[in-house]
Amino acid sequence: MPETVLQLKNASIFQGDSMVLSDVNFEMQKGDFVYLIGKTGSGKSSFMKTLYGDLQLSEGEGSIVDFNLRTLKESEIPFLRRKLGIVFQDFKLLPDRTINGNLEFVLKATGWKDKSKISDRIEKVLDKVAMKTKGFKYPHELSGGEQQRIAIARALLNEPELILADEPTGNLDPQTSIEVMEVLRDINNNGNTILMATHDYALLLKYPSKTLKCDENKVFEVVQRKG
Repeated sequence: MPETVLQLKNASIFQGDSMVLSDVNFEMQKGDFVYLIGKTGSGKSSFMKTLYGDLQLSEGEGSIVDFNLRTLKESEIPFLRRKLGIVFQDFKLLPDRTINGNLEFVLKATGWKDKSKISDRIEKVLDKVAMKTKGFKYPHELSGGEQQRIAIARALLNEPELILADEPTGNLDPQTSIEVMEVLRDINNNGNTILMATHDYALLLKYPSKTLKCDENKVFEVVQRKG
């Protein structure tokens, strides 16, 4: 049986008092790679924020990595986020510490204590994104593409059940976007489940996969034509 990691049933997503998306029905299984597309302002970010607990789900049903989004308490959000890997458009690396320092900070914040286990884990995730030799550098010494690889490595630290990538190539040039996409596809091929919000349609053509579209307050699956 496929394992469901994310499910929304008749869910409505609000930003403050205004409804952004209504009657959302969506399911994601372990190992899936799904795109979330739509124009700026169509609700992609609100959709993502609801999934990692930044916005409350107040209508309909929703579960993500065994957490009920409808009854999610403030105190549960850190535990939810440990089971998710979140990759942002603007990297969100801490500028005052090295790459190793950035990754160590996340591990310590999520309860890791053993120094040798911490350094092993950091080495492992950096290896996965082909950045093993860059651990001693500071974020400003890396290119945008390299910083995004580090952000992906950071998302992998706690072996997440689902990776939410919110416009991960939004600040990158086309060639770098392809490199970052290759990293995400590799990770997906190794069993990680990924939901990626993007407006980069060239990537969808190059790497076709199941696609959801936000449009006119709805979310629906887009069937890509072969050809």
